[in-house]
Parts: sequence; C-alpha cells; structure tokens
Amino acid sequence: MKFKEGEVLYFNKPLEWTSFKVVGHARYHICRRIGVKKLKVGHAGTLDPLATGVMIVCTGKATKRIEEFQYHTKEYVATIQLGATTPSYDLEHEIDATYPTEHITRELVEETLKTFIGEIQQVPPAFSACMVNGKRAYDLARKGEEVELKPKLLVIDEIELLECNLPEIKVRVVCSKGTYIRALARDIGEALQSGAHLTALERTRVGDVRLADCLDPMDFKEWIDAQEIETEE
Repeated sequence: MKFKEGEVLYFNKPLEWTSFKVVGHARYHICRRIGVKKLKVGHAGTLDPLATGVMIVCTGKATKRIEEFQYHTKEYVATIQLGATTPSYDLEHEIDATYPTEHITRELVEETLKTFIGEIQQVPPAFSACMVNGKRAYDLARKGEEVELKPKLLVIDEIELLECNLPEIKVRVVCSKGTYIRALARDIGEALQSGAHLTALERTRVGDVRLADCLDPMDFKEWIDAQEIETEE
C-alpha cells in the first residue's frame, strides 16, 4: 500500500465517535506504521456522533477524490420516534415538546413517506455544520442564538418503511449529497401532523461501498500492521 501516494479506506464509524476522531485514529496508525510524522488524511461526508456506518477516508493524493465521493448516492437506515421533538432533531438534546400520535396508522405513514420521494426542499438543522455569516450553525445554536437557514434542493431516490411499531418507525432512505436525515425525520413528523426525532441512524451505503466493505476502527492497528507497505519517496 502507498499511503502518501494515496489510498482510499472504508470505515464503519462507531457510535459516539466524531468523523474527525475516525480520521485522527486512521492518521495516527498510518503514520506510526509508515514512520512519518505528518500525512494528509481526510473524509468524505460527515456523520453525526450519534450516527454509525460507512465513512470513506482518503490519504495522501487520494484526498483530491473526496469531493467525488461526496457526490455519490447515500443509503441510510433511520429509526424515528414520532410524537416528540428535540432541538437537534436527534438524541443529542432532551425532548422539548410532545404531540399526539393516536391518529397515525401504518397506512398514513406509508402514504406520507411517498410524498418525500423526488426533489424536495429541506431546511437544514440549526445544529449542523452549515455556515451562517462565516460561523458554523451549531456554534450559534449552542449559544442560544437564533439560526435562520435557507432551504436546499435535495433528491430522495427511495424511502421505504422497514418497521412500524408506532409511535416508532424504521425507514430506509436513498438520497443525494447534503441530505440531513435528522431534518427529514422532523419533516416526516410535521407531515404526519405530529412531531418526530431520530433515535438511531446508520449509513449503510455510499455509492457502491457497503457496510460489509468497511473496517472497524478498533481493528485498524491490527489490520494495518498486516499490510504490505511499499517504500515511498
């Protein structure tokens, strides 16, 4: 392997790890293995700390391919709790409001999900890495400042109801770059005339890369020590 020349690695991001931590972990073990102090390492497509799944990490000259990977279609499996909202639309924050769910049926959920297929306008979460006047939205939101984000045009290719244990549902979503599944959960809740937040999220695919192709970061030291490293100038 030639890490300076450029390698593309696939990781299954663990729960509560930041995407930045996965990159740092990979960089540390690669640098140790090839005997360098510095190496360019980056990732394509950030996952929230409370999300797990496919993360693409590029090294050396392969970091030029990050944008290419970011444009690949992504697939997620999301668990959504209906009837309650949180400020971040996930479990990072406590529930701030509750809503009725008695009127929600499996048929209503299935019909509602169909309305999200195709091009949709989505307002990103205030607790996100979107830039607002040169600052990250989540930095402003955490200070309690009002964050106004403009809707973005996205494409939802597929949305499928996998499980329906009301008031909890599990859905599979295939979507374009820039889709916030947390915001999708919020919008599904509103469309059902209730509220909703994400309780679990797994990215199961990026382009053709699936979970089965991914390394567990905890096994990475062992894995890299077993690799044949080519001498690089």
